[in-house]
Amino acid sequence: MGQAWGFGRHGGPEVQEFFERPDPAPARGEVLIRVDVAGVNPLDHMLRAGLVPGLDGGRPFPLVLGMEAAGTVLAVGEGVDELEVGDAVFGFALTGGGTYAETTVLSAPNAARIPAGLPATVAATLPVAGTTAVDVLDQLALPAGATILVNGVGGGVGLAVAQLAAARGLRVIGTGSAAKRRYAEAAGARFVDYAAEDVLAAARELVPDGFDGIVDLVGGASLRAVAPLARDPRTVVAVGDQSVGEIGGRFVERRLDRANLERAAQLALDGVLTPPITAVHPLSDAPAALATVENGHSAGKVVIKIA
Repeated sequence: MGQAWGFGRHGGPEVQEFFERPDPAPARGEVLIRVDVAGVNPLDHMLRAGLVPGLDGGRPFPLVLGMEAAGTVLAVGEGVDELEVGDAVFGFALTGGGTYAETTVLSAPNAARIPAGLPATVAATLPVAGTTAVDVLDQLALPAGATILVNGVGGGVGLAVAQLAAARGLRVIGTGSAAKRRYAEAAGARFVDYAAEDVLAAARELVPDGFDGIVDLVGGASLRAVAPLARDPRTVVAVGDQSVGEIGGRFVERRLDRANLERAAQLALDGVLTPPITAVHPLSDAPAALATVENGHSAGKVVIKIA
């Protein structure tokens, strides 16, 4: 039996609870891992609220929170021959096992070995933010010297996009709250404070001819407000708001496979992608970790250190 943090029904923070569960048995194509570090993401509270059905693996309540983790393989399921017991791995929990727990199962095709020299704390931040940033920029395929607006630059995905875009030679403008400024500027973005400035006016002053690409991480009215800043609506890519198609833009095309995980890990190992980990919580403090992300107050990445 091991401790886990999750929820007994869909709803708000009030449905969250600690509970004990047996180590999940790895099914075909899965690996059981001892969780060292779990990443915290907005998707976690969206799943708890029941807004993203289909990612619970059909498991009964209570469900464990968390979608990404780094740890050590304890057992492998049938059909897994590329990962072995004892391997240090990171990846996605896509079959409902959750990651805010002492042990969990990862889908083997969506997990990879952690390369030597890469800390588990960093590896645990890469499945969601790191690979999303790679996917967004590959999808836009902008040449060096192009301009890009990152709307909501201060979170884990936004900062990863800014870092990788700057490394590709793009001119990066990022919007966010004042608390995110230093992280955005360290990532290579020219920062626009949406509370202190007129975002549209400031962006137009910086890039009068319009942006070659826009990456939206906010959605809703904010997405619709900044979309006209794009020279071509097809270069607006949203990470969280699928209604982007209604304005001519595109939703990010995600690649969750091992190759993309390995690519993000290599970028981190090379120092091109350096996730700013702004808070490390023990499992006992998981409620505070998730609350910080859910309330929108976190900059960079928040993680839960289990082991």
